[in-house]
Amino acid sequence: MRIYMQTPPIPDTPLRFCHLLLQQDLLGGWTLVRESGRQGGSGRVRRDHFPNRDEAETALIKARDQQAQRGFRVVFAEGVAAH
Repeated sequence: MRIYMQTPPIPDTPLRFCHLLLQQDLLGGWTLVRESGRQGGSGRVRRDHFPNRDEAETALIKARDQQAQRGFRVVFAEGVAAH
């Protein structure tokens, strides 16, 4: 599951991005990887680990919704509804 979000273009303001990625680890748990920052620059990466897929998916949707409240828009989504 993957969601890529971006702020809308505003004059004299750099675009910002947020990339949310859900992946299974080698031990059967799940990791939510969040990368965010200015478009074209290096982003900050955060990893949150979850014991099962349901908890990880809930965290992914919550992170997507939080970014949407901050003005980010979904550019593409894979494996999850974009809303």
